[in-house]
Amino acid sequence: MPSSTTTGTPPSTDDVSLSHGLKQRHLSMIALGGVIGAGLFVGSGAGIAAAGPSIVVAYALSGLLVMLVMRMLGEMSAAYPSSGSFSAHAERAIGPWAGFTAGWSFWVLLCTAVGLEGIGAAKIVSGWLPGTPEWAWVALFMVVFCGTNLAAVKNFGEFEFWFAALKVGAITLFLALGTLAILGILPGTDSPGASHLTDLLPNGGEGLVIGLLASVFAYGGLETVTIAAAESENPVKGVASAVRTAMWRIALFYVGSMAVIVTLVPWDSKAVVEKGPYVAALDELGIPGAGQLMNVVVLVALLSAMNANIYGASRIAYSLVERGQGPKTLGRVSGGVPRIAVLASSVFGFLCVLLSYWRPNDVFSWLLNMIGAVILIVWIFIAVSQLRLRRRLERETPQKLVVRMWAFPWLTWVALAGMAGIFALMAREPDTRVQLYSTGGMTLFLAAVGYAWQKARARQ
Repeated sequence: MPSSTTTGTPPSTDDVSLSHGLKQRHLSMIALGGVIGAGLFVGSGAGIAAAGPSIVVAYALSGLLVMLVMRMLGEMSAAYPSSGSFSAHAERAIGPWAGFTAGWSFWVLLCTAVGLEGIGAAKIVSGWLPGTPEWAWVALFMVVFCGTNLAAVKNFGEFEFWFAALKVGAITLFLALGTLAILGILPGTDSPGASHLTDLLPNGGEGLVIGLLASVFAYGGLETVTIAAAESENPVKGVASAVRTAMWRIALFYVGSMAVIVTLVPWDSKAVVEKGPYVAALDELGIPGAGQLMNVVVLVALLSAMNANIYGASRIAYSLVERGQGPKTLGRVSGGVPRIAVLASSVFGFLCVLLSYWRPNDVFSWLLNMIGAVILIVWIFIAVSQLRLRRRLERETPQKLVVRMWAFPWLTWVALAGMAGIFALMAREPDTRVQLYSTGGMTLFLAAVGYAWQKARARQ
């Protein structure tokens, strides 16, 4: 790698060959709906079962950390819009090996997530249509969203716009009904008052820790908006708007819905895990057909995540190739779309699905463990990159600081301390310890490959 890149000259990440087909309404709704992920609808039940009412505290604490991470990422993405997002920022701030490590580990995470979401969506549909094979539904979903992402970026934007609109509408209605029931003014229901909140920590501090870890990973996927911003009509405005509204979105959708659920439903109700917390809460209100309606919303959330992750994976791969950190074939752009990267990301996702059938107990479980803590690794790269780039921006181009990290550098260090604390908590829990070690192994391997590649380029 030429010395100019490693000594501070920004790499070329303008992505001029990508189209700018995303409109501001697309980006605004992606930012709004992107925070409502499958992890919230599907994964929060286990957290409630472990933490009880203290799950609200867990989501509030992890939400504060995510707000800080998004603010840091927003500051860098508004200054340097790029489809590589944090990967490009890490290369700019730390070095090519860091961009390589962050980018390819996130690519593996997104592609694997595509497969997992496809499996989850197929289970819902095959439950409605017994006898239909799950793999056929996964294949259908893959073909649809691969085709959507191959056609044009505006197709991705339209799908996400309507997916997000449905999710936002559903969770807003859920919050409204739940609040009315709690206040005792919903017809046909009696207010539970605070009867379900008397035991804040039913499983002690250990339960809170499990709930905290579950909540952290439910926030994954928020980074997509900074990737998509590079293909919007006004990248700087789009990123700034999305980041500035992140706080109330997280507080309302995540923390607010957890508060409503644990107030309406006993935390130890089997339905919370078996049916899902949102379905259990609606059933508690006695609304006919609400459970099946919520399953439709969960299906939409899963399909939305598939669509967004294929998009995000293809753009991360494209950006890496543009910076000379991957096979050149993946960087070919046709019609403003990196179509080979879209295909490769979709194929890898479908391969993960096949592994879940062929080798569920070894290869697939190993793959799941390997991606278990990737989001935390990415957040660390974001924080370290922001610490280094902020000083450079203030010195060289202060006009690019459209979005500023709060109380810099103190809150950046607070965020890093929070991430270190989560790693320590993961090391205490047997299940998450395996994920920590597996992700650490993959990260070290990619860092070694990236560093060797950087040295080889420097000698040329």
